[in-house]
Amino acid sequence: MAVKKSTPINFEKSLEELEKLVERMEKGELSLEDSLQCFERGIELARTCQAALRMAEQKVEKLMERNGQIESVPFDEQD
Repeated sequence: MAVKKSTPINFEKSLEELEKLVERMEKGELSLEDSLQCFERGIELARTCQAALRMAEQKVEKLMERNGQIESVPFDEQD
């Protein structure tokens, strides 16, 4: 069986598409079938965005690791 290469998550593009879907749905001009398709796509995009945020958080935690310990530091803290 062939192994799929994971494509990098583009948070900005996913979020932009999600925002456009929400705008379309809020107008209330879609059929029920189109609304359901948009909703399903929106769920996929939301999960993609959440995954991208989790990956970013893990990278930040790894960068914040000192002497084998993860140090929780708020993003707005200045050194």
